[in-house]
Amino acid sequence: MLVTSLLRRSAASTPSVFGRAFSNSCARRSDALFMHRDTEYNNPMIPFAFSGDNMKRAEEIISRYPPQYKKAAVIPLLDLGQRQNKGWTSISVMNYIAKLLEMPPMRVYEVATFYTMFNREPIGENFVQVCTTTPCMLRGSTEILNTVCSQLGGITPGATTGDGKFTVIEVECQGACSNAPMMVVNDDFYEDLTPATTKKVLEAFAKGQKPKPGPQGGRKTSENSAGLTSLVSKPYGPGEFCTPEFS
Repeated sequence: MLVTSLLRRSAASTPSVFGRAFSNSCARRSDALFMHRDTEYNNPMIPFAFSGDNMKRAEEIISRYPPQYKKAAVIPLLDLGQRQNKGWTSISVMNYIAKLLEMPPMRVYEVATFYTMFNREPIGENFVQVCTTTPCMLRGSTEILNTVCSQLGGITPGATTGDGKFTVIEVECQGACSNAPMMVVNDDFYEDLTPATTKKVLEAFAKGQKPKPGPQGGRKTSENSAGLTSLVSKPYGPGEFCTPEFS
């Protein structure tokens, strides 16, 4: 009874609303992530097949694997299909890959629903992924995310602009922590962002331009802003600084 009473008091005293949720992206029902229901824009009756160039690319990818293990090509082929299908993986894309690799369709569905890189719904022309994991958050990713959303007409994470040019989502670490905060637009990283540079990047994409990827604050890569502090001397050559028996 004492434990139950304490738990009830704790629940009653715990605020139900925090300053910011762990993720601002719209919540998705589990059936949207792992189940398929036919729609007008996503059903098996919609034809899909690789273009001539993509078929050559697919055959080259499949040739990397022994014939009995060609199903190992499922991830790169799904990626190839998604790129041809305007950035998302429809049921027709998955069925086509299954047939091409002679796999049960369910095995392809399992892969496509497991990896978040495969978009199960249509996306905008420019796919904006804002990293909000801890290193980026400490460097101001919340402000960057808010800037992106406001710059694109006040949409929320997980939504697409009315003109179909942009889709915005939050993502986990993209491996560019030294250049936080950052975002990915399509296949390119835009790093060392500020609200001003974020707006500049988005404005360029809105005009159909492609801004230069990488750090947006003056750095070339992820070097120390104060200059190099290591690896500043001439590299050792063969036989230098070795013990006598190895010189």
